[in-house]
Amino acid sequence: QVHLVESGGGLVQPGGSLRLSCAASGFTFSNYWMDWVRQAPGKGLEWVSTSRSGRDITYYLDSVKGRFTISRDNAKNTLYLQMNNLRPEDAAVYYCAKRNGAGLDFAMDAWGQGTLVTVSS
Repeated sequence: QVHLVESGGGLVQPGGSLRLSCAASGFTFSNYWMDWVRQAPGKGLEWVSTSRSGRDITYYLDSVKGRFTISRDNAKNTLYLQMNNLRPEDAAVYYCAKRNGAGLDFAMDAWGQGTLVTVSS
């Protein structure tokens, strides 16, 4: 059974940093593309970033490029999102998700419970 558990959220001031983690189990983590997706209060889901399996290639939402870094430790079955220079508009519940294939056109078929990021002074 696939299990994704996010952690690392919290309250941070604008300009601050947080690192989110997603512990994965129940599947061969290294074989799958993994994503971070967020949902701000009252808004829909917004894709943030993707980590490809097998190759050190990543994709980002334009508004987070240069501020967020997605990474993975396949030995620890863990996905990360380093978030720097946070802005109030980054406040959201952040979810990690597993794709069901190797490509941006494949759907996300498993989600964690989310971790809340609040950006406020």
